[in-house]
Amino acid sequence: MVELKTDTSIDAMHEAGQVVASALTAARKAAGVGVSLLELDEVARGVLRAAGATSPFLGYRPTFAPTPFPAVICASVNDAIVHGIPDGYRLRDGDLVSLDCGAELGGWVGDSAISFTVGTPRPADVRLIETTERALAAGIGAAVVGNRIGDIAHAIGTVCREAGYGIMDGFGGHGIGRRMHEDPSVPNEGRPGRGMPLRHGMALAIEPMLIAGGGDEWRTDPDGWTLRTTDGSRAAHAEHTVAITEAGPRVLTARVP
Repeated sequence: MVELKTDTSIDAMHEAGQVVASALTAARKAAGVGVSLLELDEVARGVLRAAGATSPFLGYRPTFAPTPFPAVICASVNDAIVHGIPDGYRLRDGDLVSLDCGAELGGWVGDSAISFTVGTPRPADVRLIETTERALAAGIGAAVVGNRIGDIAHAIGTVCREAGYGIMDGFGGHGIGRRMHEDPSVPNEGRPGRGMPLRHGMALAIEPMLIAGGGDEWRTDPDGWTLRTTDGSRAAHAEHTVAITEAGPRVLTARVP
């Protein structure tokens, strides 16, 4: 069941989304050669704490997970696509890092992700990240009243495939609101004009996950959470929480430069 949000609720989701944006901005600023993933998690915790927000990630345990998630960010490095658990790994020159963060504030949730390089960037990583961000922008551009879920999926998939990248099989975006994961599912590839119609008041987390090697397959680490490319190629992840409105898509997790 899809809950249509009121304009007042969307404003409240924007407040939660801005906490997420601030946490990701702070964590990215703190990231550097020699900084551990646990230190980045602590930075994000501090932002959430200062805002009076809680983390929908911390303690989250879906059916596939062997243990509750122990952090407020997912930190995925190089060939890790999503759901990386922050640990003592210290960032190295040239690493590609994807950070995913959520916040719950006043009963509403925001969710967003970014990818970036540490130290000296590899040109191939820059292209991968830029394409992931373009795919996200294309998906957001299609998130308009009168379109359908398939239009978002098609917009994302077209950017990814034309660039020669793989799309993580079986994963995509989702509805969001009072909970982090709500209906509907938002695939990262699909046929235009298909799926649920987009209506004013829907809120979606749109999140392309691209694989540099061109394949769509992934494997799970022994921790039961971290998902990696099967070919060892690098991956990137970008995500925004977006409200569908009559005035056009409203990005609730937009970051201030």
